[in-house]
Amino acid sequence: MYQALRPSRSEFVPVRNLRYHVRLWGEPSPARPPLVLLHGWMDVAASWQFVVDALAEARWVLAPDWRGFGLTDGGGVDNYWMPDYLADLDWLLDHYAGDTPIDLVGHSMGGNIAMQYSGVRPQRVRRLVNLEGFGMAPLRADEAPARFGKWIDQLKRLHRGEMGLATYPEAGGVARRLMKTNPRLTQDKADWLAAHWSVARRQPDGREAWEILGDPAHKIINANLFRVDETLALYACIAAPLLAVEAADDSLGRWWKGGYTLADYHERLKTVPDTRIACVEDAGHMLHHDQPARVAALIDAFLAG
Repeated sequence: MYQALRPSRSEFVPVRNLRYHVRLWGEPSPARPPLVLLHGWMDVAASWQFVVDALAEARWVLAPDWRGFGLTDGGGVDNYWMPDYLADLDWLLDHYAGDTPIDLVGHSMGGNIAMQYSGVRPQRVRRLVNLEGFGMAPLRADEAPARFGKWIDQLKRLHRGEMGLATYPEAGGVARRLMKTNPRLTQDKADWLAAHWSVARRQPDGREAWEILGDPAHKIINANLFRVDETLALYACIAAPLLAVEAADDSLGRWWKGGYTLADYHERLKTVPDTRIACVEDAGHMLHHDQPARVAALIDAFLAG
């Protein structure tokens, strides 16, 4: 199994009636701002371990488990909303950073949150790194009726127990699932991640099974349409320099089949006042697992400015 070079510790912080789990590496230093890492959908804070280990120097790093992921409870809700993540992050920064601007890195959903938050609170972000946080394909207003209906239908399916997550007889099954999803993931990293992405729990039939640490309610679509104009308005307010990092594998091409492309994403990025784009070769969407040393080197160089 992978051996962490810089072990983390856990803290629980009260955030908006939730007990938020935060993973921390290193200690605060007046010489450097906090480095805050935001994980993606169906991921956990521990997923950043490989990148933290590859950073050139030890520094104070914070990574929360988003509500309903990892060791952070979801509060009993049956769906999740982007504005909640923005508010949760603001609460966490009040606790850990106060008025000190932070260096902010987000992957996938975490990258989208980092981008939006940097537009909402530009004074709180010194440097911004977005790893494959592309946003969503544009939706038309006339799609709203069907989308609201789909949202309601999915809520009903969730409450009937039809949208649960798969369970596994042992942690090795979780590791194999991670490697099937990401063929570049090595066995040692998959075994390490499986121990942090899942937990063994007694099932109603008495058997023990490993469950993914993610609330099935995250599978419910957002009822509201994604608005490109709102996204661009947020991007335009970002004051921090932005490094947008992409994997050489074209995730957007695979997901959207031409409905939303890298060229479309690059056009949106032109709204951010200070942007540069980097590409990581031999990597897919989980580039922080595929090439952690390369990702860490990009972050190090960019944050050094």
